[in-house]
Amino acid sequence: MPLPAFKAYDLRGRVPDELNPALARDIGIALAGQLPPGAIVLGRDVRLSSPELQAALSDGLRTQGREVIDIGVGGTEEVYFQVDHLGAAGGVMVTASHNPMDYNGMKLVREQARPISSDTGLFAISDAVEAGNLPGPVATPGSETAAPDKSAYIEHLLGYVEAKALRPLKLVVNAGNGGAGAIVDLLAPHLPFEFVRVFHEADGNFPNGIPNPLLPENRQATADAVREHGADFGIAWDGDFDRCFFFDETGAFIEGYYLVGLLAEAILAKQPGGKVVHDPRLVWNTIEQVEAAGGVPVLCKSGHAFIKEKMRAEDAVYGGEMSAHHYFREFAYADSGMIPWLLIAELVSTSRRSLGDLVAERVAKFPCSGEINFRVVDAAAAVDRVMAHYAPQAPAIDRTDGISADFGDWRFNLRSSNTEPLLRLNLETRGDRALLEARTREVSALLSADA
Repeated sequence: MPLPAFKAYDLRGRVPDELNPALARDIGIALAGQLPPGAIVLGRDVRLSSPELQAALSDGLRTQGREVIDIGVGGTEEVYFQVDHLGAAGGVMVTASHNPMDYNGMKLVREQARPISSDTGLFAISDAVEAGNLPGPVATPGSETAAPDKSAYIEHLLGYVEAKALRPLKLVVNAGNGGAGAIVDLLAPHLPFEFVRVFHEADGNFPNGIPNPLLPENRQATADAVREHGADFGIAWDGDFDRCFFFDETGAFIEGYYLVGLLAEAILAKQPGGKVVHDPRLVWNTIEQVEAAGGVPVLCKSGHAFIKEKMRAEDAVYGGEMSAHHYFREFAYADSGMIPWLLIAELVSTSRRSLGDLVAERVAKFPCSGEINFRVVDAAAAVDRVMAHYAPQAPAIDRTDGISADFGDWRFNLRSSNTEPLLRLNLETRGDRALLEARTREVSALLSADA
């Protein structure tokens, strides 16, 4: 059984009882044995516990003779970028993203920013640490080099858009006192946009709440600023800014599903005929937009490790999940919270249409329920009950991730959470909102029967 902080894709735990400097140092020692020769990139988010955890991690790595490159405070995607850009052996971002104040965590990658997850070495690290099966220090410890220069990363981001195609849009940007604000400031001199900055300064005390725009209560400040300033659209990030969230010109929050199709359209305009990987929760809008743009949609199980693996296998130009993770081939197949808003700004500029207008067309064509969570006593029994009810209608079934049932004019996906005792439901129709509401109530009642 892995230590409590070790999850399927990363580490997350309460500080200090589940994650502390002593454990971080041991993780560094164990990680050194998992990676090929070469330097290891370390970065951290703005949390107050991050510097101490990163220092201990670095110490553990250096006892094994590893050279450490410290890129300082930033976002998870900066570690991904620098590992690939510098040809490093791997990297670690110390971050708890949108978790509560007393949490921290780590996201680990090997060479080429390939993820280290439960089945690719993460639990092996946990096992070695828990068993105390760690090597002693080598004769010559490694050194640490500070590398705070972000210019290559900024230049790479700017390469996704044509500067001359951009109009002088007014954009609300809400960093949530996380790390995104510093990157916006570095990009700003190269862009024609006017930025309205909300909760912009990095502050690990998070005076305005934990940066998690998925929570409805955390959206109000961005929405209000968009309306107050007459902005073209708004963007908000989580703490380590590997996800970004959009608000249209009225301040309305945009369901992440519809961004996948828009971003696919934007990327395919630059890389015609490319493959686009997407998750199975909601699919019809994505498939239609990808095919209309001349691309090839490719279905894949949800989760960053699966999406990245599938993108590499298919040489896909872009991958998108409705959970606001967006992946780009030229970005080491990794997820970025900065590239999406640049591409959307370019799309709004070149289409001469508002973001709200671009999205409304797609929402009307493929309305969706959004993700609804159900806490059930017996997940398998609940799924069986739903499928027994709908079996007489002979839906087309896909089991790529949970169960997707397609009835022609509506479909749903039902899948278990990887991290909680929950079933997650997503439902969509072909342009029929009344049917969407009726079927959502129907499936919800079946799932709630034993809650």
